[in-house]
Amino acid sequence: MSNDQRELHVVFGAGPVGLTVADELLARGRHVRVVNRSGPPVGPPNDSQIEWASADAMNTAATIEAGAGAAVIYFALNPPYDKWPELFPPMQANVLQAAQDAGARLVAMENVYMYGPTGGAPLTEALPAAATTKKGRVRAAMHDDLMAAHTRGEVAVTVGRASDFVGPRVLESAIGERVVPAVIAGKKAQVLGDPDLPHTYTYMPDIGRALVTLGERDEALGETWHIPSGDTVTTRGYVQLLADAAGTGTARLQVAPKLLLRALGLINAPVRETIEMLYEFEEPFILDHSKYAAAFGDNATPLAEAASATVQWYRDQASA
Repeated sequence: MSNDQRELHVVFGAGPVGLTVADELLARGRHVRVVNRSGPPVGPPNDSQIEWASADAMNTAATIEAGAGAAVIYFALNPPYDKWPELFPPMQANVLQAAQDAGARLVAMENVYMYGPTGGAPLTEALPAAATTKKGRVRAAMHDDLMAAHTRGEVAVTVGRASDFVGPRVLESAIGERVVPAVIAGKKAQVLGDPDLPHTYTYMPDIGRALVTLGERDEALGETWHIPSGDTVTTRGYVQLLADAAGTGTARLQVAPKLLLRALGLINAPVRETIEMLYEFEEPFILDHSKYAAAFGDNATPLAEAASATVQWYRDQASA
């Protein structure tokens, strides 16, 4: 890849991952186009340095047009949880086609659902796909499609995987809008599963930094990489770091009963889709990122620093 700092980088998705990737690209002096269905937002983060494009990733021609001219394309789309089987694979196929037509390398954001339960053994890139859930099987099939395109020489692909997101812009996560505002207010925070089991959380700015690095490095191609995450603590321990940052004393937790979730799932599709993933919070859930660290460096943000930035971001949103 050329060293031209102004070559075009196209980010599909304007959620927390896509916007954080855009932040990192801008910090590195790149020309950035962000693609979503609606184009530029009405308010922040309508960064004047970002070129915005409107395209529905379910439309092949529109997706190809949005990716035209790219040197690197980042796949950071994420359809609604309950629409994964019908929407996610064709979205990825269209972005793959856009990358092929542009002659761009593709950096794909994945999660770790395809591994399935491990009985508490650390998650490494060498684990087989053994998903026991619908969403895990969708993810596994999509990954196979990415690697097949790479093997055929159609698109140069690299993949980053993270654990549960935390940090600025993160709302729909185990430690997102159901937890952080409650902690800041000194109220009970609702969590999933056993809060005293080890659980890795991945800080959003670390995801942006890692994905952009993967897009820059030739040795990343054709491989899957676990994104650096801070030290693994318990969910209770991480929430306590948020409470420390907020200055609200000892964190108070309320575990969401599985029976309640099942009842809510009858009328709420996103909640219903969460239930099959509860195993991640019912056994130790530890992400091993030693492969990435050995190749590119271990630059995960310390947990206390991540918690402090998260609290500040939520406070800023509340006062905006």
